[in-house]
Amino acid sequence: MSELEAPFTHRIRSFIRRQGRLTVGQQYALEHLWEDYVLDPAVRCDEQQVFGRNAELIVEIGFGNGESLLAMAKANPTLNYIGIEVHRPGVGHLLLQLHEQGVTNVRIYCHDAIEILEQCLADISLAGVQLFFPDPWHKTRHHKRRIVRPEFLELLKQKLKPSGYFHAATDWENYAEQILTLLSADAGFSNTSTNNTYCERPDYRPLTKFENRGKRLGHGVWDIIFVRNR
Repeated sequence: MSELEAPFTHRIRSFIRRQGRLTVGQQYALEHLWEDYVLDPAVRCDEQQVFGRNAELIVEIGFGNGESLLAMAKANPTLNYIGIEVHRPGVGHLLLQLHEQGVTNVRIYCHDAIEILEQCLADISLAGVQLFFPDPWHKTRHHKRRIVRPEFLELLKQKLKPSGYFHAATDWENYAEQILTLLSADAGFSNTSTNNTYCERPDYRPLTKFENRGKRLGHGVWDIIFVRNR
């Protein structure tokens, strides 16, 4: 048994591994760039060793194809980023872009985000956790699969630094309402919104092609940003 292997309590997963078809470029990246950027989920993350420096660390859960994470990392070279994604085509896409554009402040876990937070990242170590457009599990009977639940908030409080932020964005109003309600009821967090509801999209969160298309069609997007209380 490795240093991090332990019996996890049974829980409902917030994702399904939908392994789409890989492009030639994505397959190449997974085969040839994996060791340069992808971290071992069986080893605790040593930030100095991984990045060659200590800096404010931001974690993005479920980065999709990685375009937003790439843009944020390029715009903020003084920050370190860890992206977590279980779908290999998205990981392959980001690997290729990181390599081609020479971006060095991003590392990746291709694994369950909850297990990475629990097992690989130190307590009180994160400056921010980002969750952009998570699977809404829109059917009522599937709401139990949504990642933002009370036990997830407890884990965030364990990992975030004082005044570290949790930023969720979703285009499902029902999910936004649920996230806002859960965070507002937790004394460990404070809303950064001026009216204690939703926030304007901050400049650091890039607009995606999907989001721009939705806006043209009149679809809403809700940003929720809370900070961990001291």
